[in-house]
Amino acid sequence: MIMEENIGKEANKIVLRCLVVDDEPVTREGMVDFIAKVEFLELVGDCSSALEAMEYVNKGITDLIFLDINMPYLSGMDFLESLDNPPLTIFTTAYSEYALEGYRLQVVDYLMKPIAFKRFYQAAVNALQLFKLRNPVESSGNGQQEYMYIRQGDSFEKIYWPDILYIESMQNYVKLHFREDKKVIHQTLSSLEEMLPKEQFFRIHKSFLINVAQIDSIMSGRVFVNGIELPLSRHRKEDLLNQVVYKNLISK
Repeated sequence: MIMEENIGKEANKIVLRCLVVDDEPVTREGMVDFIAKVEFLELVGDCSSALEAMEYVNKGITDLIFLDINMPYLSGMDFLESLDNPPLTIFTTAYSEYALEGYRLQVVDYLMKPIAFKRFYQAAVNALQLFKLRNPVESSGNGQQEYMYIRQGDSFEKIYWPDILYIESMQNYVKLHFREDKKVIHQTLSSLEEMLPKEQFFRIHKSFLINVAQIDSIMSGRVFVNGIELPLSRHRKEDLLNQVVYKNLISK
């Protein structure tokens, strides 16, 4: 049963409207209890099947789904793949073999049952940060926020994306390169590319995403950033020149 839609977001506070989808009543109750403990989460409903969840998604009242994978009739994974514009999603399951599929579908996180509150909270913070990046709020005329949080061990570290030189793919991980530091996070390059401002970050190669403001020079099939030589794919070279270089070229 869908709750009354009186869950508006406060003017100066982001609240993620959450849906719990799981065929196990005990698990649903636990997730509902966790959501009630987190101030930036608001429950819009809970349901026992993906078919029932479709009603919530179609009404556009859901920002974040806690979605079980193994359910009767329609699995959580098949349900998510059927959506044209899915909400942020956190998979919940007792089976670790689905982790890679979760990253393929660019879910926010992947929670293994039984779920501890600390791990739940970490996943919720990840969802909040991604929501903010996808829905930037202008404040005091400063435009889009220039920071994000990354997980480093058991803590969350604030970084400023203008300081990133380039990002290197390492399969299901990426390495963020700064002038004086490097940080590895559990994220795919494609999902991070979606999160960062497209006018600022450009994919020059299947394994490299660069901050265009940090480019020193471009020569043939190479891009130089902070004295480091990076490969430039032939099929991306023309786009880089047209979208970045020629727009800022003084003499032609």
